[in-house]
Amino acid sequence: MLQEESDLSLVIAQIVQKLKGSNLYAQLERQAWASLQRPEIKLESLKEDIKRFFKTSGWQKKLQNAVYSELSVFPLPSHPAAPPEHLKEPLVYMRKAQGSWEKRILKSLNSMCTELSIPLARKRPLGEQKELLSKWNEMGTDEPDLSLFRPVYAPKDFLEVLINLRNPNYESGDSLSFRTHLGLIQVPLKVKDIPALKELFVELGLTTGQLGIDDSTQVPPELFENEHVRIGQKVLAEQDSAAAQQYVRQGSPTALRAELWALILNISSQPEDILYYEQLKTNVIQHDLLVDSLIYKDVKLTASNDDYYFVFEDYLYQVLLCFSRDTSVLSHFAYNSASPPKSYIRGKLGIEEYAVFYPPNGVIPFHGFSMYVAPLCFLYHEPSKLYQIFREMYVRFFFRLHSISSHPSGIVSLCLLFETLLQTYLPQLFYHLREIGAQPLRISFKWMVRAFSGYLATDQLLLLWDRILGYNSLEILAVLAAAVFAFRAVNLMEVTSLAAAEAVLADISTLKVMPLLQIFLFATVT
Repeated sequence: MLQEESDLSLVIAQIVQKLKGSNLYAQLERQAWASLQRPEIKLESLKEDIKRFFKTSGWQKKLQNAVYSELSVFPLPSHPAAPPEHLKEPLVYMRKAQGSWEKRILKSLNSMCTELSIPLARKRPLGEQKELLSKWNEMGTDEPDLSLFRPVYAPKDFLEVLINLRNPNYESGDSLSFRTHLGLIQVPLKVKDIPALKELFVELGLTTGQLGIDDSTQVPPELFENEHVRIGQKVLAEQDSAAAQQYVRQGSPTALRAELWALILNISSQPEDILYYEQLKTNVIQHDLLVDSLIYKDVKLTASNDDYYFVFEDYLYQVLLCFSRDTSVLSHFAYNSASPPKSYIRGKLGIEEYAVFYPPNGVIPFHGFSMYVAPLCFLYHEPSKLYQIFREMYVRFFFRLHSISSHPSGIVSLCLLFETLLQTYLPQLFYHLREIGAQPLRISFKWMVRAFSGYLATDQLLLLWDRILGYNSLEILAVLAAAVFAFRAVNLMEVTSLAAAEAVLADISTLKVMPLLQIFLFATVT
């Protein structure tokens, strides 16, 4: 009990400290001072009167949403004496593996830099600045020569690193239950079984109304949808982040999704947010970074070739180039197992006071990175709002898909959860694919690392991302990946090679997400 109280006090203190540096804190302070001029504020009941004023004027709800937003991304409290790296990742071997992976990425980046004789960063000449500014809204028409640039890494390179991950304490093989895991991921992490997943995703049950399901045993879909829209409008009117998060677990109506996601992520376009975005844009105009070419290359290789997303090419450049300059993203490394890469001013290598983070946001883009942004372009058409939503989605969720950690929503746990579900509940299929050299994870990994972006039809992808936001968890990605294999099990049982298995699962864009999840979790699997 005392420990719980101590943990709670620690969380409260840290959230208060975080909020003190926010725009909201300054606004609340100004409102409190302004309220002193109001006749209903009495000196003898000052505290209660100001609290009442905050409640009636809507500021209390804004504060609640800010606290709820912090709690959604806040790591579980650790022992006060625990070093900062434990907050990033408690397992030493995971931290070492992440460190080694980062060195490989930096080696790849530096070798490209040397081969092409291109600096990591340079100030653009004035003429180039003017040209870029004039083309800001049509950067997709620009065709720079990117033939010599290559992605720093692709998902398949990252998968090989995860496959070779080992806990040194288990080298002797003293864990009998873990030895029976026949998948590619060989680390002993605790993942949920079907009963635990049913408990977590209880709102996905067969008797609960869902958007994305064509028929229901209890309520006609049009009646459920009309009622669901009415409730959604009420949630938006209340401006309650927690209520919005609970609401989207049953799916978000298309017309309300943009506002609901912004409410859950506590994003409201204030003048200072728009100004901040414009400052980032100015940084892009003034300075050219090597990672800019990696961003251009990635968009050209992925989103530009996608039937759904090619029209958003200009938005993708704007958002991703600004993202690379955003130093506020660095704060998420406090709870990310990764660490931002450092670069040194020329001639000062190794001297810490001359070190700078590179890129400024600490995130080196990889092949497929732009697909985290692309689906959001369907919802947000104002660049600064689109940018804020993506940044918040990244620091809450997407960073976990390309860093090595033991977190339940981390990519290692998702891979293990996927393999465990298949091996436990579809053992014949799992064993068959393994025997023919078609380990299921080699096929599904690319889906999960991109959160299925570019693989599902956009309407289905947005229904899936509704649930990621609703449950504040990425575990549903592993469940869906297993559900896809279950759905195509009959065909997969007939294949005799990895290439044939990949062919069966080459196009999943026609699949309906919610029926697959419901059937896998609540109907066929026992």
